[in-house]
Amino acid sequence: MKPPERHLPGQCQVANDVISLVGDKWSVLVVSTLGSGTLRFSEIKRAVEGISQKMLTTTLRGLERDGYLTRTVYPTVPPRVEYKLTPLGIELLGPVSALGNWAIANHARVLAARRAYDERAE
Repeated sequence: MKPPERHLPGQCQVANDVISLVGDKWSVLVVSTLGSGTLRFSEIKRAVEGISQKMLTTTLRGLERDGYLTRTVYPTVPPRVEYKLTPLGIELLGPVSALGNWAIANHARVLAARRAYDERAE
């Protein structure tokens, strides 16, 4: 395995800014869910197990602000609102999927490391 590339301090700050939103638990799940196509708020809420209405609203706003998704409001009664990944959001699916696959593949190793650490700490 080759060593990771070195980045300048300014580049690290840029990476941290992006990862701080995209790397949180709910954003990853919402982006993954929207990877299947355009969805309404209630459909996203049903698909993302355990997320509260407030947290979903906050997450969607953050993703919209950073350009990962669009929010379209249709002038109907009641109003219909749909969310869809932008090209930037679609591009994010690759790294999100890779991270998810890595987590699944290494879950047992992480749990074993935690157990070993906890046993040493006692």
